[in-house]
Amino acid sequence: MDQDEKLRDLTRAVWASVLCFVAGAIVGAVILRGDPRPLTGEGSIALPIAAIAGIITALAFAASSFLHRQGDRHPMPRWQSLVSDLSAVALTLALGAVTFMGVLLATEVLDAGLQGVQLAAIGGGLLAGVAAAVGGRFAFEAGVGLNTTVLTGLLFGFIVIGTLFAMITAADPRWWEANFSQLGTGSWAFNGTLVVAGLLVATVGSYIGRDLHRMLGDTALPRIAVVVALWAATGMALAAVGLLPVHVTPTPHNVVAIATLVLFIAAAILTVTTVPGPPAVLAVTSLGVGLLVAIAIVLWKPFSIYSLTVFEAIVIGLGLLWMTTLVRVLAILAPSHSRPSSRSSLLHAA
Repeated sequence: MDQDEKLRDLTRAVWASVLCFVAGAIVGAVILRGDPRPLTGEGSIALPIAAIAGIITALAFAASSFLHRQGDRHPMPRWQSLVSDLSAVALTLALGAVTFMGVLLATEVLDAGLQGVQLAAIGGGLLAGVAAAVGGRFAFEAGVGLNTTVLTGLLFGFIVIGTLFAMITAADPRWWEANFSQLGTGSWAFNGTLVVAGLLVATVGSYIGRDLHRMLGDTALPRIAVVVALWAATGMALAAVGLLPVHVTPTPHNVVAIATLVLFIAAAILTVTTVPGPPAVLAVTSLGVGLLVAIAIVLWKPFSIYSLTVFEAIVIGLGLLWMTTLVRVLAILAPSHSRPSSRSSLLHAA
């Protein structure tokens, strides 16, 4: 990408921010007309503003994808184009959900610092405009240069945002004495976070498959398909953890939680062994993370040095650390240009 093209993309992103702000402010002012409302709580502006920003963010990503990557699909066979379209739809929904949850968390923080403040239509509309501009700008730029690294950062950020919001709004302030699943007791926030995080994990897996195909070509498609399928299964299992709250269906919840961990390990091992090489940094990180998880298990169960909640946080953190290393390696190794497959079918050569 040359200098002029980068400047054109930046100009488009600025205009996208302006349009998102204007759209969010107008829609917000119309929806919030009437008496002033508090930031959070019953009858507040938080949910309407979050919904407006989430929808506008999703539309901004869809528009950016159409402008910048529409040409990539034309040379692709139908199956590859379908995979690309499904990934784009999943990511569009995920970006809207990330913005929605981020705005809810931001309003909770603002409410804690601005206790008693109430906003009328104009003030609420301006706040909606700002939220839509921030989310829309990020989504528009993601559509310009979307890669696996951006997706993993989005996954990490969303898990943090969703978990923090669930903590702030938790019905049981002592949930941490049990485990993270207790956050989902009567709380849509944590359960919804797991569902969207599962969607993001599956989408990351699709883009991992894209990067592997760009490196290895059509000859590796059968193995790459298994890699993508394992990541999709991991995402589905994680979403099922949120759809089956522990206080409603304890046994199925525990089963899919264990399945998520097993599928993640299987997907990680197959991905590492599929990456050509693999580079020393990826191999060392994978072995190091595996060793640290083993140590964490020993310190948790036999020695009871910390609770299950702490153990879960350690495992999740190590898993995200490993994924970050993986996608950075893929970003370095994989060509940046699209690679249409020469196969008319995923399972059979042309």
